[in-house]
Amino acid sequence: MRISSPANEKIKLVTQLQSKASARRKQKMFVVEGIRMYEEIPANELVATYVSEKYYDETIKAGKLSKEAKANLSLRDYYIVADSVFKNMSDTVTPQGILAIVKQKEYTLSDMLDKDETNQGKVFMVLESIQDPGNLGTIVRTAEGAGVAGIIMNKETVDIYNSKVIRSTMGSVYRVPFMVTENLAETIEELKKNKVTVFAAHLKGDEYYAKNLYEGSVAFLIGNEGNGLSDEIAKMADKYVKIPMDGMVESLNASVAAAILMYEAKRQKA
Repeated sequence: MRISSPANEKIKLVTQLQSKASARRKQKMFVVEGIRMYEEIPANELVATYVSEKYYDETIKAGKLSKEAKANLSLRDYYIVADSVFKNMSDTVTPQGILAIVKQKEYTLSDMLDKDETNQGKVFMVLESIQDPGNLGTIVRTAEGAGVAGIIMNKETVDIYNSKVIRSTMGSVYRVPFMVTENLAETIEELKKNKVTVFAAHLKGDEYYAKNLYEGSVAFLIGNEGNGLSDEIAKMADKYVKIPMDGMVESLNASVAAAILMYEAKRQKA
C-alpha cells in the first residue's frame, strides 16, 4: 500500500506515537527507526512497517535487504510512504527510510525476581527521576551487557519509549526487563523483603564501590542528574558506597556511575 498524504490516519498515528508519551501509553505501542533497530524487533511485537519510496526502490525492490529485515517485512503488510511525508513522520534529522510500530512490553517485579529460582546473584538498577533520554538509553544498553536482571523506574523518569531513549538503547530495549512503579519506596521495600541488598552511590559513602560487597542479589539506586537521590529514597539504602574522584569533580554522569556499579557487581560475581 502506498501513502502520499500526511493526513492519512496511519501517518497521524505514527506522528502521535513519536511525539506524545500519553499516546504511547494509551495505544501500548512505540516507534523504532533505522535498519538495525528494525532487524532486531521480536517477530511477535511488530505491528506495522513504513518505508520511504526511496528506500523501497533502492533497497527492497533492489533485493538488498538483510535476511533479518526481510523476515520482519514478510510478517505484516508494509506501507510505502512518499519521501516528503516520511521525512516529516521521522524523528531523526537524516531518516534511514524505514521505521516500525512495535508493541510495548509489560514486566512485573515478580517477573524480574523470578521467585521460582533461588534469586541469588541478581543485579537490579533502581532509577529515580532520570530526565536525560541519552542517560536512560545508555543505562538500558549497559544493563544488557552487564547481565542486569531488571530496571525499575519511578514515574518521574523520562519515558523509556521516548524516541531518543529508544535509539540510545541500540536494541537492548527489546531484551532488558524494566518496569515503571507508582511508588518507588514501596517497590524498594519489596526488593528488600526478597533478600535484595540495596546500595546507593552517595557522597556520604564510607566504603569504596570496588570492595567485595555484592554477595547475593543487589540493587543500585541512581538519582536525578541534577539533584541526585531524594532523601527519602537515599535513606532506604542498606549501604552507601562512593566512587573515588580526583580534581574538583563531585559527581559523575548518571549513566557513567550506573555503568561503573553494574560492571563492578558483574566482576565480583564472575
